[in-house]
Order: sequence, then C-alpha cells, then structure tokens
Amino acid sequence: MNAVLVPARLTAMPLPVSLCTALADLDTDADAPAWLSALVARGQDLLPLPARGGTLQRWQALAAVAEYDLSLAKLFEGHTDALAILAELGETVANGPDATWGTWAAESPNGRVTIEATKSRQVTLRGTKSWCSGAAYVSHGLLTAWYADGRGPQLVRVAMNQPGVMVSANGWRAVGMSASASIDVAFDGVTASLVGGVGDYLERPGFWQGGAGIAACWWGGSLALGSALRHAVMQAGESARNPFRLAALGKVDLALQSTAAVLRHAAHWMDKYPRADASKMALRTRLAAEDCARRVLDETGRALGAGAFCRDARFARMAADLPVFVRQSHGDRDFASLGERLLSFTDNPWLL
Repeated sequence: MNAVLVPARLTAMPLPVSLCTALADLDTDADAPAWLSALVARGQDLLPLPARGGTLQRWQALAAVAEYDLSLAKLFEGHTDALAILAELGETVANGPDATWGTWAAESPNGRVTIEATKSRQVTLRGTKSWCSGAAYVSHGLLTAWYADGRGPQLVRVAMNQPGVMVSANGWRAVGMSASASIDVAFDGVTASLVGGVGDYLERPGFWQGGAGIAACWWGGSLALGSALRHAVMQAGESARNPFRLAALGKVDLALQSTAAVLRHAAHWMDKYPRADASKMALRTRLAAEDCARRVLDETGRALGAGAFCRDARFARMAADLPVFVRQSHGDRDFASLGERLLSFTDNPWLL
C-alpha cells in the first residue's frame, strides 16, 4: 500500500518502530486474516493492557492498524481485546504464540449459545452465535453463552478446529468491511472452558475500557481519509490550491484534532482511575469518534470528488469500510445512555 501522510497523531510521541515496520512489511497481495497472523507472529499483538498505564500506547497501535486497513483493525482489535479480557479475569493463554482470537459478545434475538453440560471448568456448547468477526480464520474464540436456566452471560473460550463447529457466511453481504466477515457460528456439542463467572464479562472495569478502544480504530480510519485529502492539496502546489479543498482540510483537521484530544483525555483518565466506572468516558469517546468519522467522510468525499472513489483503490476501500465499522456504535441509544449517566453528577459536569 502507498505510504500515507499523517496530519495528526494521538500524541507527539512516535509509534513503536517495530509496529511501523511490521505494517510496512505486510504482503499487500494478502488479506486481513493473513495480515493478522503476520502481526501475531511478530508479537505486535502484545499491547499494553487497558488502564494499566499504557492505554494511550494501546490506542495508538489500534489507530495505526486501522489507518492501514479497517478489516484488519476489526480482527486485530477483537484478538487483542480477547487477550486483555483473559488477562483481566486471571486466565492463562496457553494456546501457543501464533494463536489468533476472536471476541464475540453480541447477542442475537434469533438465538443464543447454551451451556448444556458442565464438568469442572469444562462445558459443552450448543446453539448459534451471530456477528463473529473472523470466525472462519481464527484459531480460538472468546464468546458469551448462557446456562439453560437463564443465567448469563458466561464467557467461554473455545478452540475452533474441533468437530461440531460450523461457520456460515450465508448472511454476510457487506461491501464495506467485507474481509472482516462477521459470520454465524453454530456449535453442536462443542467442548469449551469457562472464563470467569456469570456476569463477569459485563461487570468488570475492562468492559468499558475495552469498549472505548474501538474509537481509536474509527479515528485511525478517519485519519487515513484525512491524509488522502491533505496529500491531494499538497500535490496541487501552492499556485493551484483550491480554496474549497483548503476549507475542507481545515474542517478535517478540527475533527481529527478534537477527537484526538478526547481520546488522550480518556486514556489518561482510565490509567489514573483503573477501577472506576468508565462508562461515561467510553460513551463520550465512541460518540466523538463516530462524529469525527462522519465529518471526515463527508468533507473528503465532497472535496476530492468522484475521482477518489473511482480511481484511488485505497481511498475507495476506506470510504466503504468506515461507515460499516462505525455502525458498531448504537447511535442515539448511546447518546441516551450518556445523557442518563450525566444525571448522576451532583456538580457541573462541564468544566474547563
């Protein structure tokens, strides 16, 4: 892929050289699952854990991967989130250094994965899990399941290369994020292991800390589009610069820099208060990054015109991927959740 000019970073500190090198060395003729395996093989998935003092560095890495490719970022974020969850709940990852993980916690109204039998910490799973990104490629899954009596959610870890695991991409019709393949997985008498206890997935501090990290991916995708606009303006030369493109570039800069400030503040806050309820901070961060993505998509698309969508494969792919990725946000439901949480403040929540 072509090198991308970068107008904004989450911080002035450079990313680890090893990650930059690993991304630059990826085979551009491969796809997102192969890229994930390559990054894992080089140890680039061993990110600082959330709220342990290196949250900003973790988000920098997520943003850099997203700037490269959003389908890769989806798989990479799910893999690194699984490692963080396992660490937070005191689980040992003993599946080899090249194991790849998916984190699948979405609950479909059409059914659940049920825990049918328990023997110590080993269980048997039946049912179908929807929205399983990368399930056709990863070696292990970390997913939510439910006991027959309704207790749950209960996290379980499962090896994907065993009898009774069936993946189906029949319902996946996406153009954007096509390589992330969020497909259905059916489990029929599959052996899995319990991770933590009932409800631990939602009740742990890392639930919201990890949820905020996805905003760094959305920001990274926005950054790639903004960089394309900046590069186009620079290439035009000073005498031929279009004032409307310059105005669009200014608006993109404001969106990227404002959201970067929100991400930096959230990361520092989580590191300072690792056991606190991070829901308000996470919701603000995700909503800010979603708004940034929409603004950057609109401004870059209008400023660059049809040529960017029709002749620049990287821009076209990123412009198709980003709107799909940000729909992981819950939109107005998240705004309502944030508003409800603001009512708990006894003092003014908006201070400079």
